[in-house]
Amino acid sequence: MNKLWAPWRINYIRNIKQKGCVFCKGKGKDSKACVIFETDYARVMLNIFPYNNGHILVAPVRHVARLDQLKQKEVLGLFAALTKSQKLLDKVLKPNGYNIGINLSRSAGAGITGHLHIHIVPRWIGDTNFMPVLFGTKVISQSLDELRKQLKNAYAKTN
Repeated sequence: MNKLWAPWRINYIRNIKQKGCVFCKGKGKDSKACVIFETDYARVMLNIFPYNNGHILVAPVRHVARLDQLKQKEVLGLFAALTKSQKLLDKVLKPNGYNIGINLSRSAGAGITGHLHIHIVPRWIGDTNFMPVLFGTKVISQSLDELRKQLKNAYAKTN
């Protein structure tokens, strides 16, 4: 297996272990946690270790681990935020499609298991290249800060 030296990740790893849930820490409009927008029932933020450019996480505001722990109004709020997030990505990045999914439990691939969240990963025709195939490395073409500003600006124009 190839290894990518990423010493900047250690602060992220330490902060999760020491300070609790990354989704609960993400409160506040100007959060350093890449929050795009919040509603009464959902928080939308950029994944700081994205699979692809524009990888967004949509989580309920309340700290719950499973879908069956959500109240009906939280389910509706979560999926309203998911829909809004997809529209923002359509406007800003114009992807050809999406991978949208939920990983429940470590065995299902969840990196953060205590707080339910939905992944939205924009996809483009031909968005894979030789880097992952030959080197097992994904290239992300835009900074998180730049993308966060674009998405927040697009969100502000819709409200």
